[in-house]
Order: sequence, then C-alpha cells, then structure tokens
Amino acid sequence: MTEQEAIRQALLEDIGNGDHSSLACIDSSIIGQMQLIAKQSGILAGIDVALMVLNEVDSSIRLDSYKQDGDEIQKGDIVFTLTGPVKSMLTAERTVLNFMQRMSGIATATSRYIKKIEGTGTTILDTRKTTPNMRFFEKYAVKVGGGTNHRFGLYDMIMLKDNHIDFAGGIEKAIDKTHQYLKDHNLDLKIEIETRNIEEVKRVVAHGGVDRIMLDNFTPEKIIEALQIIDSKYETEASGGITLDNLTDYAKTGVNFISVGDLTHHINSLDLSLKYIGVI
Repeated sequence: MTEQEAIRQALLEDIGNGDHSSLACIDSSIIGQMQLIAKQSGILAGIDVALMVLNEVDSSIRLDSYKQDGDEIQKGDIVFTLTGPVKSMLTAERTVLNFMQRMSGIATATSRYIKKIEGTGTTILDTRKTTPNMRFFEKYAVKVGGGTNHRFGLYDMIMLKDNHIDFAGGIEKAIDKTHQYLKDHNLDLKIEIETRNIEEVKRVVAHGGVDRIMLDNFTPEKIIEALQIIDSKYETEASGGITLDNLTDYAKTGVNFISVGDLTHHINSLDLSLKYIGVI
C-alpha cells in the first residue's frame, strides 16, 4: 500500500457515506480559515502528509506553513493556517490531526533518545513494531526525530530471530540455509542473526556468514563481553529491555546500533488542534 492509498483508506474510514455533521449545517459557499495550534511542546512531523490529506479532500484548500518537519515547537505555536471551503476543511480535520499528532509524537520520542546518546557513536534504530498500514508514516517520523530506519519490512533484509533459528534446527543450519536460499533466488540481502546468550555469540562468530549480530536482552556488562568476542568482525545491535533510563549505559558499551520498539510502539501522540479563525 502506498502512502496515498493509506490516506484514502483513512479518509474512507472516517467519512464513510458522508460527513453529515458538516453537510447538515455548513453551506458549501462558505470560505474560512483555521489554524493548527500546538497544545504541547515537541518535534513537529507530518506537514506534507497533512497537505496530501487536504488535497485528497479538496485541492482548493491552501496551507500556509510557519514551521517545517523537524522543528521544535512550543505550546501555543501556530504551525500553519488553512484557507478554503469550510465544509471541506472540517471533513479533513480529524484525519489531518490523527496523522500529525501520532507522527509528531514519534518524532518527539525519537528526539529524546537521540539526545541521550549524543557523542557515543551509537545509532538508534526503529523496528517493525508499527501500526498496520501506518509504517511509512511512522518510520518517516522516526527519521524526522533523528533516528534511523531498520529494515522496512520482511523483504529488504534477512533477520534470523530465535524462532527462525529453532525451527531451522540451530544457528549453523539457519545461516547455511539462508545463504543457499539467497543464491537460489539471486538475492543480495544483508543477514542479521539474533543471539540470546554468550554461547550463541561464540557459535555465530565461529561459523560466520552474517553481516550483523543482534544481542537480544543482554545486560550492558554482557554486551561488553560479547563485543570482545565479536572483535569488530561484524556489526552489532543491542535490543530488548532498553529504555530512556538505561539507554546511556547500553550506548557506552560501544555497540553499533540500538533498536527500540518503543519509538513506534509505546508513544504518546503530540497534542495538536485545528481551530476556527473566521469566515472570509
């Protein structure tokens, strides 16, 4: 699904067979203005998405923006002004807010993580823990907040997680079968493998054939031990149980990447509001 198709589906979900509230009391000839106002401080994301929503509803609506994605906004800031048919603006209102509030919440949360590890050299990654049909928007918001996207889906990178390994018959078999599969299908994809303990790290290093080793639910002390075994032969990624409170401890280990599902999975939307200015 493309982002435009996702927007159309979101509008269809909200409008159904008609915005009867606006149809009932707003004359089609009325032209007015509304403002998007920040009710919380944070990092803004989703202006282009808002414009796509508005164009889908009524291309005559004009958006005059005073901020851009990635800007730090304060409570009370005016983000943009809309001018156009009032009925159309009201129809688009909730969908615009739903996208922008969630995206700005993700960008804000990501920014907090990035600021925590400044200077460590570690990169913050998102995960596939996204809202169905919202992945493009949510991963874009992570980038706006300063984070880096991990694989977009199941198709653009091989990740051999615990269940893959167990069902395949072990670490070595999972790696070997993956290489054969890539060769048979003429695919060039990076391979990451999850490890659950130091013994599995040793097995992966001894066997080889991967690009990145994930250290899943390791303590910072165990990560340091694992990094000594890996000896910079492979990229390394820490994952699992990592929060803002312990993030710095993980980053200081020297691990290359830290993946954080909470960036898109457990976030609070940023409070934004579209408000009436007047009729023109």
